[in-house]
Amino acid sequence: MTTERSEERWTVGQVAEKTGVTVRTLHHYDEIGLLTPGERSPAGYRVYSAADLDRLQQIVLYRRLEFGLDQIAGLLDSGQSPVEHLRRQREVVMTRLDELTELVGAIDRALEREMNQQPATDAEMREIFGDGFKEDYQTEAQERWGETDAWKQSATRTKNYTKADWAEIKAETDAINQSFVDAKRAGLPADGEVAMAAAEAAREQMNRRFYDCPPSFHRCLGEMYVADPRFTATYEDLEPGLAQYVRDAIVANADQLEG
Repeated sequence: MTTERSEERWTVGQVAEKTGVTVRTLHHYDEIGLLTPGERSPAGYRVYSAADLDRLQQIVLYRRLEFGLDQIAGLLDSGQSPVEHLRRQREVVMTRLDELTELVGAIDRALEREMNQQPATDAEMREIFGDGFKEDYQTEAQERWGETDAWKQSATRTKNYTKADWAEIKAETDAINQSFVDAKRAGLPADGEVAMAAAEAAREQMNRRFYDCPPSFHRCLGEMYVADPRFTATYEDLEPGLAQYVRDAIVANADQLEG
């Protein structure tokens, strides 16, 4: 069986069907040299060997653990054995399990507080948002926008939000940001359907959770994401170049909505 598999070859379409990795992603991996099949079919098409599929499996595992493509390339080309890669991946997963256990505890405590409808404290906000919640940012934001209708509307809506409310908002925001990251990593254009859908989800969340956010206002927010280094850093920490990508998706979505 091992010999038969070692001699078998697959086209890019067959690999996509077999593994669930899209043809677009496989082509991207080929272009950047992360996974380049070294053989060709009689018709001249590149074909994947069993060794290529083993490498793809490692790439997929590292991607699920949120390693960057450059980092994965360095790890796979370091000469380490499959056992060493699997041990590293296991260590990362165990670390994530600890983090998730802590998060479950935080959510459980939030649910308990939700029963009493108590507004979230600053300490609870820091627990939910981590470095994303900065009291000095809040103070500066109020100084800059405190007299605007959007700020007043947001303050009215959020003043009684409980810790559970904010945990839900954080989960929504993380999901939206992950949609942007996935679209960018897949090589999808910022003005394409997927990225614009993520931008619209972000705008709708603003509308629902904080303040009226028409396309024109959302476009201004997008520009701020690349103009203000702190907002830029928030996105760049998730994925290099993401701030500009999000801005472009927001602008494209606003253009489409405004006709």
